[in-house]
Amino acid sequence: MAKALFELNPDLDRADLASRFAAQKRLQVDDFLTDETARELRHILSQGTEWGVAVQAGSTAKPHSWRGRELRDPAIGKQLMEIVKETDKVAASGDYAYRSHRYSLVEGLQKGWAPGGPHELLLEYLNAEDFLGFMRQITDIPELVKADGHASCFGPNHFLGQHNDSHVAEGWRIAYVLNLTIDDWHPDWGGYLVFFDEAGNIETGFMPRFNTLNLFLVPQSHAVTYVPPFAPRGRYAISGWLRDR
Repeated sequence: MAKALFELNPDLDRADLASRFAAQKRLQVDDFLTDETARELRHILSQGTEWGVAVQAGSTAKPHSWRGRELRDPAIGKQLMEIVKETDKVAASGDYAYRSHRYSLVEGLQKGWAPGGPHELLLEYLNAEDFLGFMRQITDIPELVKADGHASCFGPNHFLGQHNDSHVAEGWRIAYVLNLTIDDWHPDWGGYLVFFDEAGNIETGFMPRFNTLNLFLVPQSHAVTYVPPFAPRGRYAISGWLRDR
């Protein structure tokens, strides 16, 4: 089952990737997993994940998230709609906000959402030597000891506002995004991981191309661009942070 769920592409040129990361402190790795395992992961996200919702309306506001089954409660549904409206207001004012579908791998493991299921197994792979060893080698940060993670789906009207992942005191060193959306994602559908310079210009933008791994040293000013209502599919990904504690 291991090879059917998470297997790194053996043809990756690690020396070249490490050189590129050292120069830019951010990197997009094409064909990161074997095609078979990437497609299996995409199937799990698109067909086998109980999607909840994560939202935040303001840099000082409390983030909120709910499991998919919790959204059946009318009271929670009403609360969610109110916060979603607030995210529009906050974003319009230039403050930080986000909204997306989410399934937390860590919380799912801790609370026993699906014992022994593929999401628990995926978190194990993210903390196994194959992945962590690769990340230590590429980033030249030998102190990386664990990975957290969550599945995300940025669908129509979803976005992640500009921020910098400044949780260095919590051990965050590297942010990663493993893209698992459809093969022919179109630029007009948004969902790009973009990085800003001090003047607010976009320095780099990474398309959420299927089976690419984005990684970057934190903190860096970045965002996920708005996914418009006409996007036919969601931007599926596994995201999280590599930590030194």
